Amino acid sequence: MGFGISGIAKTVPFFKMQGCGNDFVLIDNRVARLPVAAMSGWAQAVCRKAFGVGADGLIFLDDAPAGATADYIWHFYNADGSRAEMCGNGARCAARLAFLIGLAPAVHVLGTDAGDIAAEVFAGTSQVRVRLTMPKGLLLGMEVEVEGMTVPFHFVDTGVPHAVVVRQDVADLDVAGLGRAMRYHEEFAPAGTNVNFISVENHGRIRLRTYERGVEAETYACGTGAVASAVVAGALGLVGSEVEVVTSGGEVLGVSLGEGAPYLRGAAELVFWGDMDPASMGLSRD
Repeated sequence: MGFGISGIAKTVPFFKMQGCGNDFVLIDNRVARLPVAAMSGWAQAVCRKAFGVGADGLIFLDDAPAGATADYIWHFYNADGSRAEMCGNGARCAARLAFLIGLAPAVHVLGTDAGDIAAEVFAGTSQVRVRLTMPKGLLLGMEVEVEGMTVPFHFVDTGVPHAVVVRQDVADLDVAGLGRAMRYHEEFAPAGTNVNFISVENHGRIRLRTYERGVEAETYACGTGAVASAVVAGALGLVGSEVEVVTSGGEVLGVSLGEGAPYLRGAAELVFWGDMDPASMGLSRD
């Protein structure tokens, strides 16, 4: 869908999408044909605000290898160039774009580093539902010493690691400071962790603020963090199986918990698309 600009050679088509304020640049790698070895550097440059397109992450969509059970695969990179196993909001954006560009039907399977993710795109809307991998490593009632205080937390892996801190209120919390201190704490070494701060409004609704590993800042939303928060709150008996998660961006994600893997539903908006000039960001295809 790139439109090209007369006189500028070797531009690369891209799409800008956001899911609850978690924003991504997506590239159809069947067109770009970028080698995996170059992708981390591209993520750092393209995601850089003011000097690149600006985003929380860069996603390359690609054909699935022979024998794969997925309809297509992605290569997902955080803004700092680190490769991520999974991203709930990113998965919804990838699924909708794959449907829009004819890479996959409305109901399909996306291959990620965390495993196959079943997706359903609701045609005529921006809504997408994805089934995440089974949560693992659930630990309740943990504590960590940071910034001279003891912080109770819980932990679960929903494709990527998440610490969850339950509080009465999260409105005035220093998410950047406390989140960064926990993210880099030796308790979570060497990989680190995402850090979620939640308050429970009622048995079906929680508020969430997330410090996201790889972005290294608070983000407007985190899909796997929303699921991790619902899983922890459910294990503590604070919510039921259907949970509305209000993100710091004001959007609402729907999380369904049950006997099987959790489902995450929300909007995946295609904001704009165009052609980028890699040379302007010091990038090449090598």
